[in-house]
Amino acid sequence: MPNTTNPLPPETERLLAKLNPIQLAWLSGYAWAKAQGAGAESAVNFDQVFDAPTAEPLKVTVLSASQTGNAKSVANKLADRLKAEGINVNRVSLTDYKAKNIADEKLVLLVSSTQGEGEAPEEGVVLLKLLNGKKAPKLEGLQFAVLGLGDSSYPNFCQAGKDFDSRFAALGGSRLLEVGLADLDFRATADKWIDDITAIVKEKAAAFPSTPVGASSAGAAKPAVESQYNKDNPFPATLMTNQRITDKSSEKDVRHLEFDLSGSGLTYQPGDVLGVYFENDPALAAEILAAVGLKGDEEVTVDGNLFDISTALQTKLELTQNTPAFVKGYAELADNAALNAIVEDAEKLQTLVQSTPIVDVLNEFPATVAPEALVNLLRPITPRLYSISSSPAEVGEEVHLSVGVVRFEHNGKVRSGGASGYLADRVEEDGQVRVFVEHNDNFRLPQDHGKPIIMIGSGTGIAPFRAFLQQRAADEAEGKNWLIFGNQHFALDFLYQAEWLQFAKDGFLNKYSFAWSRDQEEKIYVQHKIRENAADIWQWIQDGAYIYVCGDAGRMAKDVDKALLDVIAQQGKLSAEEAEEFLDGLREDKRYQRDVY
Repeated sequence: MPNTTNPLPPETERLLAKLNPIQLAWLSGYAWAKAQGAGAESAVNFDQVFDAPTAEPLKVTVLSASQTGNAKSVANKLADRLKAEGINVNRVSLTDYKAKNIADEKLVLLVSSTQGEGEAPEEGVVLLKLLNGKKAPKLEGLQFAVLGLGDSSYPNFCQAGKDFDSRFAALGGSRLLEVGLADLDFRATADKWIDDITAIVKEKAAAFPSTPVGASSAGAAKPAVESQYNKDNPFPATLMTNQRITDKSSEKDVRHLEFDLSGSGLTYQPGDVLGVYFENDPALAAEILAAVGLKGDEEVTVDGNLFDISTALQTKLELTQNTPAFVKGYAELADNAALNAIVEDAEKLQTLVQSTPIVDVLNEFPATVAPEALVNLLRPITPRLYSISSSPAEVGEEVHLSVGVVRFEHNGKVRSGGASGYLADRVEEDGQVRVFVEHNDNFRLPQDHGKPIIMIGSGTGIAPFRAFLQQRAADEAEGKNWLIFGNQHFALDFLYQAEWLQFAKDGFLNKYSFAWSRDQEEKIYVQHKIRENAADIWQWIQDGAYIYVCGDAGRMAKDVDKALLDVIAQQGKLSAEEAEEFLDGLREDKRYQRDVY
């Protein structure tokens, strides 16, 4: 029976698919004229139309691989700048980007943060694995530039940005600009990089036809009514509750903190993080001043404002995170032979940075330092980010955190973390803490309430899962929930034990697996529980489960990843490479999400 909806033969369809809009428009008129019996070919040169150039405007794809929002905000700023210059921009977060599409790109600008021990942020993992894998595409037609954001107190500074840059080049891409490397105080470096790459792109765009502005921006921030409070203008939230939730005899001091956000206009969802600004311990500031021979009343300038140096150390400058830059800069001032020898050996320098607080570098290699010189060695205080452990559906205009207090001993003195020590020891209940919300769209409950979820975490990695269960209960979600949680001791470190038991009683915690690493001779961790429950894990995955991991990126998250790959290979009867592809598929479908640090 003839096809009456499309009478054209297949070869004609194939020809039409190759035509550009101008050619199709001409052909439409030509065909109409022929149907009327006219000789349209005498009016238009058919060969000229079909040989017409089909040049398109230069299109720039701006990608971001972001964990806490900084890389995303820089990429948005870059995209806006390019659009203002008349450039055709496709703005995409890597969480919404199909990795294989990189083979079809012509010009890519990528902004990537770094997490853990130099890994790419979660949304960038699939693309970087593709670029490093056996199926990596040839990228001879790609022009690119990469900006990396990082923290120089870690050994693999901006490693993810460096890795993207080197792989693009190794696969044949042409580098438009050397990889940019931005530290915690990234704005000045990022702004200069944006200026530099915009000038280069403008020059290239001049050789192309004019560009329509208003290009697509998948993954860009959606316009919304926002609070006046943000990272640059934090909200002074009242600390209502500061409760230790580990036993007094536990090695770990974990605090449950509750803040009042009333009147702030700040909103959040389960999976988001809270940024906390802190002040340094006055005793630590005094010890540093004594070590370098200063009294504390000397005046210094920080960010264009005048302070006495004691106030500057307590409120403006980072004192608890050592960096190679600090040690190198101090070595030049101290002129100490032993310290100079360490600085000249990269491995010894990194060991010193990772094991020795700033104050103890000053104590161990004493020298007199001028006030301004000391200030110039130190970085500005940056806020710490904590996974939120509450859902607004349960707590209203409050926000809860689960904070592990960093405490350690060095040379016989107990040291504490900057923010965790501040929250645990120096802020009284009813005192105020400056906070802001960072949205984390890469760690979200499934929109379908019927989907099962598997939550895997250790220590304070349990925080977002408390928020998840509060939300699932409020939604009366019918999807099953499984918690796999690990800590040292059942009796001492079972965070929120009563709440989990109540969730189970109410039917919202359908399965739970606990790993208490120190309650027996053989250490048991969450990855052991994953392998122990391999058949059930696989069945839940087949039933559409979303898998979430929260906790330490350096060890736990890697061990969990390996355990999941083993389960997938074993239960799915897949090769190691096929299991890797399967897990990457879950990640691209947002069914495997991680919040690791």
